[in-house]
Amino acid sequence: MTTEEINNFSMAIEELVYMKDIPYIDAIVLYCEETGFEVEMAAKLVSGVLKSKIRLEAEDLHYIKRANTAKLPL
Repeated sequence: MTTEEINNFSMAIEELVYMKDIPYIDAIVLYCEETGFEVEMAAKLVSGVLKSKIRLEAEDLHYIKRANTAKLPL
């Protein structure tokens, strides 16, 4: 995958999250459904920043165990 493809994918996901007010995980699934893109291929396009956002979201939803980092409550 090229850097341009990864950036375009990340921007498309960020736009879906912002415009539809949905979680990142749901935005990736919706993107795949709308474009016919396979989820397995989308996983290869998840970059560092997007991966971090998905991880934080998954931790907040208790899908995965929190990392051992201190986090102030908001």
